[in-house]
Amino acid sequence: MISSLRNIALRNQGLCNTAKFGEGLNGTIQAIESLGYVQIDTLSVVERAHHHILWSRVQNYSQDHLNILIREKNIFEYWFHAASYLPMKDYRFSLLQKESISRGENRYFNFSDKKLMHEILSKIKIDGELKLRSLEKGSQSNKGNWWNFGPARRALEQLFMQGDVMICERDGMEKVYNLRERCIPDNIDQSIPTIHEYALYLFNSTIRAHGVFTWKQLLHLKVGKELRESMNEILQEKIKSKEVLKIKDIVSGEIYVDSKLFDEVHYTANNVKILSPFDNLVIHRDRLESLFNFNYRLECYVPVEKRIYGYFCLPILFGNSIIGRIDCKANRPEKKLEILSFHMEDKINNFDKNEFYQLLWSEILRFSNFNKCIEVEDKNEYFSSIN
Repeated sequence: MISSLRNIALRNQGLCNTAKFGEGLNGTIQAIESLGYVQIDTLSVVERAHHHILWSRVQNYSQDHLNILIREKNIFEYWFHAASYLPMKDYRFSLLQKESISRGENRYFNFSDKKLMHEILSKIKIDGELKLRSLEKGSQSNKGNWWNFGPARRALEQLFMQGDVMICERDGMEKVYNLRERCIPDNIDQSIPTIHEYALYLFNSTIRAHGVFTWKQLLHLKVGKELRESMNEILQEKIKSKEVLKIKDIVSGEIYVDSKLFDEVHYTANNVKILSPFDNLVIHRDRLESLFNFNYRLECYVPVEKRIYGYFCLPILFGNSIIGRIDCKANRPEKKLEILSFHMEDKINNFDKNEFYQLLWSEILRFSNFNKCIEVEDKNEYFSSIN
């Protein structure tokens, strides 16, 4: 049964050999709409998470696709459980959080200098899109007044989080801001959803993206008694109507599966993929351990002396098992992908190791190219017999 559940999860995630989402720009928007979100991260040990996640799923993915889709108003940036790219069709479901922040209910986003926020909005209205560096330049020539870089940054973040401005593109990782009304289509639904509608949106997003899920995953980093009650009501209704099956004792706790997928035959080819630590498949660590029997921790947040696998170890998917992890670093000045460490899972033994190593080396070369590196440096000669 575990194998079938894994295959469902991988197919819904677009991580099987088949090109579920298509390719190029169209494949990119299809992937984002199906996954529900793609997490943005600033860590650049290898290519950043948002590009890595999409590259793993979309043939002929290009890093400029996200800016194109933002400009064409097909996607937008906001907070999901973290900073993310989201489908524009789901815009209204960001409004509950924006309204809450605007009312001062969020302890992290409660900047109170309304005058400064008004000044920044006025500047964008008159001058057009704004980069943070332009505020920094202002602070250098107007020292001592309100146009100070620190408060200006906080004001701009507040305006973004409460929905007055949006990110209209990125220059590298530098955000470019513009007014909300300039960044969304004229016909976009801006009605604020009820808590029940929001819960249904989260449920539908999860079952579409994963097919197999846990209760905790449905409400990942979402809080509120009313939301929990609405989600439980939706889940129980889906179980009662047999749209969702509840399966007990899958390693730990309960797991739920889309019943229409459960009886289908799902084949997972023996392809290898190097995944981002922020990949949608692995970001829910409890579910990852329950479904794939893979205990994963990103060790860049762990003190050096306590690291086991390396600073930025990437999970390795082989067929429908996560079979190991590889610590890579893109040495950009030398255009060299460095392999710092490689670890196989001890519990994995029923597979063709020769086939696996050949496929993994091919994926490493592909990953190197994705990182704009022309050479792979295997520092500990893990793959010396292959290359």
